[in-house]
Amino acid sequence: MVFLIDICLIKCRPVLMLLYPLYASVIAIESPSREDDKQWLAYWIIYSFLTLAEMLLQPLLQWIPIWYSLKLLLAAWLVLPQFMGAAFIYERFVREHVRKITGGKDDQPESPKARGGGGKGKKKLVQFETPN
Repeated sequence: MVFLIDICLIKCRPVLMLLYPLYASVIAIESPSREDDKQWLAYWIIYSFLTLAEMLLQPLLQWIPIWYSLKLLLAAWLVLPQFMGAAFIYERFVREHVRKITGGKDDQPESPKARGGGGKGKKKLVQFETPN
């Protein structure tokens, strides 16, 4: 029985941490709402941070027998739309540090419609120019 649970945990991790967020991110890009974009951008920021921290702390984490189960539960909380954990973590902890780094600027760059492009008119930290 324990063997089956271990196999399920191993197989579920990539689906929960990579495949579903990838699919949901593509859907979010195509939707007109900004809320889903915030959730999935926040997820990828937090997932990247978690992966880097895990790489650095691997010698310590290997001694914690339930680390991978805890990581799977954390990923579920971050990913599942019922909880929107990634957006919560971003708004509560990360956003303040980003605003300090960027000087607390809340001004919106020129809208895509004013530039002649389509899009959702979202605020962007970096404005990329694309060839027409």
